[in-house]
Amino acid sequence: MIALIDYRAGNLTSVRKALTHLGASYVTPTSPDELETCSGVIVPGVGNFRATEALDGDWTPAIQRAVEHSVPLLGICLGLQWLFSGSDEAPGLPGLGTMSGTCALIKNPNQPEDGAGPFKVPHVGWNSLHLRRPSWLLEGLQDGDQVYFTHSFAAPVTTDCVASTSYGIEFASVVERDHIAGVQFHPEKSGDVGLTILRNFLARVGTSARRATNAL
Repeated sequence: MIALIDYRAGNLTSVRKALTHLGASYVTPTSPDELETCSGVIVPGVGNFRATEALDGDWTPAIQRAVEHSVPLLGICLGLQWLFSGSDEAPGLPGLGTMSGTCALIKNPNQPEDGAGPFKVPHVGWNSLHLRRPSWLLEGLQDGDQVYFTHSFAAPVTTDCVASTSYGIEFASVVERDHIAGVQFHPEKSGDVGLTILRNFLARVGTSARRATNAL
């Protein structure tokens, strides 16, 4: 059972539809205690990083406990940014801190001081993935595959980055460390490529659940 976390940071309808299309079992928990019986966690979200403040309190420790028990975790869009230490969009508000670094506003180093020119923020629309190293989440994808973005802030390219995207700067569009992963784009709106990513996550959840069962 997948726990789809609703912290009032975006409409979950499209994520639910994608999971249903893939035949996944999921629940939107109303209490952090429900995570104890879930075999995977998805943290979606859109908008300002300040919205992740709703995860403070009991939700963050519950997600951390799940991760410590090898439960796969996927952050989508704002959910990816929450995996990092924080964001310049909401200074002083910590993220989960699983990934090191701070998310920052997308900028074009060649943009004129007055902001004139074709470069616009937020970054909205289809863009390419540059695959940087092998990844279980990106299994079956090709370098240059297109996915759908809508965001103004982005994560830095670190050793956890498995795919990057160029828009003014090169930023981390997919991060992965062990069973924790995040995507800056919306896989549920990215056609077959996005469905492949979600399918890979579900496969990881199934593998982890079988390992946990066999360990009992």
